[in-house]
Amino acid sequence: MKKIEAIIKPFKLEDVKDALSEAGITGMTVSDVKGYGRQQGHSELYRGAEYVVDFLPKIKLELIVSDEDVDNTIAIITESAKTGKIGDGKIFVSTIEKVVRIRTGEEDEEAI
Repeated sequence: MKKIEAIIKPFKLEDVKDALSEAGITGMTVSDVKGYGRQQGHSELYRGAEYVVDFLPKIKLELIVSDEDVDNTIAIITESAKTGKIGDGKIFVSTIEKVVRIRTGEEDEEAI
């Protein structure tokens, strides 16, 4: 099992969610986060004054998928979140040692 964490632009959330649902990939956690990468934030003009915005609003998706679904899930997220502009985000994949469904006690693949 793998944990996929994707940092995407907020307005792409619905596109990603719909694409994953169509592929039969269900269950995700969504968090509002702030951060920056290579772009180091940006400047905005508000009421004639310039402000530096260091941390940009992003969405963090977390999904646990079986090993065989990893590549397909990454492809779906990449395709549906891509705008072609700087700040599209990143995807991180890590190994999950154990999963337990609290309600039933099911473990690992059955708990996903």
